[in-house]
Amino acid sequence: MFALLCLASLFANGGQANPQAGGLSAAGLQALDRQDYRQAEEIFSKLAAADPKDYSALFNLALAESALKQDDQAARHYQQVLTLKPGLYEAELNLGILEVRGHHPAEAIPLLQDAAKQKPAQARPQRYLGEALLATGNNTAAADAFRAALAADPKQAVAELGLGQSLAHDGKLDEALAHYQKAVALDPNLKSYLLEIAGYFSKANRPQDAISLLTQFPNDPGACEELGRIYLTANQPADAVRAFQTAVAASPTSANRLALATAYLRNNQPDLAAPILEQELAAHPSDYDLHMAVGRIYRDRRNFAEAGRQFVAAAGLKPDSAEAWKEAATAFVLGEQYPEALAALDKIHSLNADTAGDYFYRAIVYDKLRQPKPALEIYRKFLALSGGKFPNQEFQARERSKLLERELSR
Repeated sequence: MFALLCLASLFANGGQANPQAGGLSAAGLQALDRQDYRQAEEIFSKLAAADPKDYSALFNLALAESALKQDDQAARHYQQVLTLKPGLYEAELNLGILEVRGHHPAEAIPLLQDAAKQKPAQARPQRYLGEALLATGNNTAAADAFRAALAADPKQAVAELGLGQSLAHDGKLDEALAHYQKAVALDPNLKSYLLEIAGYFSKANRPQDAISLLTQFPNDPGACEELGRIYLTANQPADAVRAFQTAVAASPTSANRLALATAYLRNNQPDLAAPILEQELAAHPSDYDLHMAVGRIYRDRRNFAEAGRQFVAAAGLKPDSAEAWKEAATAFVLGEQYPEALAALDKIHSLNADTAGDYFYRAIVYDKLRQPKPALEIYRKFLALSGGKFPNQEFQARERSKLLERELSR
């Protein structure tokens, strides 16, 4: 974990002229060797208190503290060591590792850069430098550091993984995948990171590459969820059903159950979807997000009446939610429930959340309700606001406006 490098000889002259102190230091080193970090901490605390310039005692105290996960104290003592002994390789390396572990990568970089410069043939400073650079978003420099670490020690699985992650962040997915796979070959415990690169392939719209990785985790609920989403996007609902069934069996969350219901509906199995939706709503009647999710499921199935009902229920839980009222208005317009649509549009207007699209729907509603004057007025308002962003709707609005003008001029 840390640089336990011949500490007794390394610090033989670190300010221990007192034979009693020397004996105590030897006992502390023995405690470190047998991993009795509590005793080591106690011993080196006494030595450091007796001689604040004894950088060997401070170093070993920091070493014991880091092993005890007392990282703040360890970092402070390593900094004291570097004040007394600037550029000490072991202290720079250990403090740099601590800063990486403590999510302070920017602070780690100069320490690890200097440590790597001092011992360019050592893998560890380069590996941790790569991690620090990767955490700060400097992917190219991180990749270079990981390559240097692997040149020094080709068996470092974590460096292979870090190199793969650096390349993946830069979109070099095929090159990255080779390093993820090599990392797993070196250390099978890293296999779960294949899910990470699968996510990159999924986001890059390379579903088949993602599927080939995700299927290696048949019992992992997260992998099955992602597989289900990919299959739904690819219009393979039967495969999606199987994936989400596995996900639900392992992790029956509301999200997974709703995803399974969606897959059932897409696979023309509404009788299997209905009880899931009913159970979720019965269990969580005051869950705004659930009503919105169920509403969208029904909307996508073109069951606009039920979709509108769910969106109104969501809006009842959050009356100031323009999103819920907009979804309700859309569902009611598409379902030709014009009075209900108008009521939803009025709610949107009361929230000062009208957009050009809302005015278009309002114009349609007035038009369908045979109210030509307000319909014409709102079509004109829509055209004034749309600014060419909705060419199809603008064409429809212009054509309807012409007809309504003729009708009103009679």
